[in-house]
Amino acid sequence: MDTAVLSTGTATNSADPKAAPIAPSATDPLWWRSAVIYQIYIRSFADGNGDGTGDLAGVRSRLSYLRDLGVDAIWFTPWYKSPLADGGYDVEDYFGIDPSFGDLEQAEALIREALALGIRTIIDIVPNHISDQHPWFKAALASPPGSPERERFWFRPGRGTNGDEMPNHWVSNFQGDTWTRTTNPDGTPGEWYLHLFTPEQPDLNWNHPDVRTLHEDVLRFWFDRGVAGVRIDSAALLIKDPELPEVPEDAKPGEHPNVDRDEVHDVYRAWRAIADSYPGSRVLVGEVWMPDTERFAKYLREDEMHTAFNFDFMARPWDADQLRESIDSMLAAHAPVGAPSTWVLSNHDVTRPVTRYGREDTSFAFSTKRFHTPTDLALGMRRARAAALLSAALPGSLYVYQGDELGLPEAESIPLESLQDPMHFRSEGVDPGRDGCRVPLPWSGAEPPYGFTPEGASSAPWLPQPADWANLTVEAEAGNSGSMLSLYRTALSIRRSHPALGDGELTWLDGDGFGPESGVLAFSRGLGFVSVTNLSGAPVELPSYTRLLLASTPLEDGLLPSDSSAWLRTQH
Repeated sequence: MDTAVLSTGTATNSADPKAAPIAPSATDPLWWRSAVIYQIYIRSFADGNGDGTGDLAGVRSRLSYLRDLGVDAIWFTPWYKSPLADGGYDVEDYFGIDPSFGDLEQAEALIREALALGIRTIIDIVPNHISDQHPWFKAALASPPGSPERERFWFRPGRGTNGDEMPNHWVSNFQGDTWTRTTNPDGTPGEWYLHLFTPEQPDLNWNHPDVRTLHEDVLRFWFDRGVAGVRIDSAALLIKDPELPEVPEDAKPGEHPNVDRDEVHDVYRAWRAIADSYPGSRVLVGEVWMPDTERFAKYLREDEMHTAFNFDFMARPWDADQLRESIDSMLAAHAPVGAPSTWVLSNHDVTRPVTRYGREDTSFAFSTKRFHTPTDLALGMRRARAAALLSAALPGSLYVYQGDELGLPEAESIPLESLQDPMHFRSEGVDPGRDGCRVPLPWSGAEPPYGFTPEGASSAPWLPQPADWANLTVEAEAGNSGSMLSLYRTALSIRRSHPALGDGELTWLDGDGFGPESGVLAFSRGLGFVSVTNLSGAPVELPSYTRLLLASTPLEDGLLPSDSSAWLRTQH
């Protein structure tokens, strides 16, 4: 057997909305089924102009890094004009780039330049709500109750004496109240408006034709500029029961007043028709948090979304039974509709894997996030490396959140006065918020800003970086064959070239010391490829193989250590 371990380590397009569509390469119309998609949180990726905020110029300067990493597409969190009350998910103008990030011409150039390197662009669409600074909402506030301007939102009189009580008691995704009372021009208390997130994010009324037309125009605008797909934020929340009733304790599927209502599927059928009218494959990717797998799969019918995020796998603890159950249930959920599953370990909302896997509770839930949770970062790094290979070997597409390929931990030493996430403030300081996974990336050098800003820039990064990240910069890890970056680069290279990886079938190898009861997850992909992840407390023997393609940690006397993964070439 060969037991070598491989690396354990242009012209501008018109801004005219009627410009001729730019078609992403149509050589592989099913690219999205196996794609590796890299999530860019633009404020924290790279700062091109030295003002301390990541921008389009910074991304363009680092496109070669993404090419070398081996990604097929990049997904941008919202880059639109926004007051940034919630990191850009409060959109003021869907047709313009926020000035802190650049302008439309730069966005078009980035889309072209990335595509020239074989990298498609996916952008975020935020349809459930808009910014309170959007012209529509400003007009609504300036108009009287019952006016057409207010019908695009959910304005209601209050209950109780003088309307002092909220119209209902729906629970906010960000904790805190879901209704805010307005003030009339004469200074008296007015109607209330609904916001499932922050008060700066009023919910849109998707029963109104203007709302549907606006978002269909948004899709066409960005598809015309060469965008290869959209990620749909809070995709199951759009439709509300017009009566706005309280949430029943025994709500049946489809009967919740503001989540996963059956009527929402009409929206995505209309969107899919728009996407399919363009050359190439323009994909719809849903953010669908849905515990009911049958309800989840409905979003992936052939005339709706192409894929949806698999959050179940990301939220599970580091446990063989739990991960096996998640993999089986998600593959089973996708099978009836013929859609590929997606696999992701984190995103801009979630505690980073290196930190999460180093804790006693290795699962993820917003309700359990707390300050000063004991963490073994060495153990977390070991498990995060193993998880990276496990997820990259599973059938379907793979998402990588920026910085996970460097093994960045959650930044937990951000001064309280520097925190910006509304989840922290709306929890009255109980929840540390999400800023810890949004700290600007370290590119080079031995101290902050680690090359995030240009040399000589006078502005500090918008969030402070830890002082101990010198060994986690791209520069440091690129020269270290045992680094997380080297592991990711090698894994993605193998994944791209191996015919068994990406979309396809999975066969579990149970028995002979393998299976969830033994703490070892082993499976084959096609002929000649086997993935093994050891979640038990002791080293294990590997199945017969002809070559060790890659391992997250070196073997010990031919055995796979605990909290490690290995990819094998086999004879069958």
